[in-house]
Amino acid sequence: MTNEEYRRYTERHAPRSPMGRHLLSAFLVGGLICCLGQFFLRLYLAFGLEAEEAATAGSVTLVLLGALLTGLGVYDTIAKRAGAGTLVPITGFANSVVAPALEFKTEGFVTGTAVKMFSIAGPVIVYGISASVVYGLILCLTGA
Repeated sequence: MTNEEYRRYTERHAPRSPMGRHLLSAFLVGGLICCLGQFFLRLYLAFGLEAEEAATAGSVTLVLLGALLTGLGVYDTIAKRAGAGTLVPITGFANSVVAPALEFKTEGFVTGTAVKMFSIAGPVIVYGISASVVYGLILCLTGA
């Protein structure tokens, strides 16, 4: 069988991906998470917090909800249906920290939970901090 024949064979027998449904569910769930964040922002503003404090409180609330739903196993169920829609940075970050910590808790607090907690989110944190230092140095040197 040639490469071309094999390609045609796999195209005929591979299940079709329901891309439209996946895109729609990712869009709706991601939008719902963002609307939830906006709800908390307005709620905290209504309670009298300043805009910056309300934004911080809203972010903390979303991280808490993401971590709680991950711990309860609900976030994974939502992610199976919504796919990339659950990767909204703030709740997706909470999930990427809590999920490995829960997975390796049987190995002990230090060698399991503490070591594996940042296995997914750690590189993001490292590169984010490194990039901010480099950008800060460039701004400082250029006087911008």
